[in-house]
Amino acid sequence: MTCVANANTGLAFIHGTGKQTDARNDYWTSEFIDSVRQGLPNSNKYTVINCDFDQFMWNENASGCLAQGLTDFISAQGITELKLITHSNGGNIVRWILSNPTYDSRYPDIISKVKHTIALAPSSAGTPLADAAIAGNSFETSLGWLLGYGSDAVKQQQVSWMSFYNQQWLFGTSGRPNLQSTFESVVGSDVDSAIWDGDSYCGGYQYQVALEVTQNWLDNCSDGFLNCSSQSAAGSVWFTDKSKSNGREPFSHQQSRRKCFGLDSLLRNRI
Repeated sequence: MTCVANANTGLAFIHGTGKQTDARNDYWTSEFIDSVRQGLPNSNKYTVINCDFDQFMWNENASGCLAQGLTDFISAQGITELKLITHSNGGNIVRWILSNPTYDSRYPDIISKVKHTIALAPSSAGTPLADAAIAGNSFETSLGWLLGYGSDAVKQQQVSWMSFYNQQWLFGTSGRPNLQSTFESVVGSDVDSAIWDGDSYCGGYQYQVALEVTQNWLDNCSDGFLNCSSQSAAGSVWFTDKSKSNGREPFSHQQSRRKCFGLDSLLRNRI
């Protein structure tokens, strides 16, 4: 993906579910962001979004906050070409903006600037684990660190709810209009948590163990939180982890927002 000649290119990092106040350090890590942004013509032209993504995607504190953050960044930096890197539920909030230009007066200018979205493990078709968390069964405790408890964002990511949103409000999935710009996903296909395997410690060993447990209730192809089919439901698939990762390692849902197995280098070269 190349930049338009003479474009002033900017990059925004957009987190997933959760209310973030320091997503740079708490959600992504500085080492990940600082590596990826080196792929920009000017590595200082980037922003890290902090919003309340525990809300429904159309909520002012979710998509409204994102729209304001992107608008302020575009204005302050004179951005003419905007690239986005999202993770998990952040991809749904981005698609809400890109799919509903008349919903908010800030949206059209953002849509005109966005040229490329890379969605890391997007929950484009929801996850059975959200259904389980809302039902209040044993997943509620084990998923607290990942999903929270019963928030609107968790409700939103139930499989049937995302199916409805995709059919009615969101572009980019099968049978729906295409998004006006490139939206491509990176798909995580497995979780490694062997205690003797050093690769299992990238991103935090405890998270790999938890995702290994939740993976038992998902398809064979999953990142411990999302089935591969959900991650690939919107836009196009850039790649599935093992096809490009160092050592053909899989990306768990935690590792797909970390500097693991060359992901940062792949993103840096892609933007």
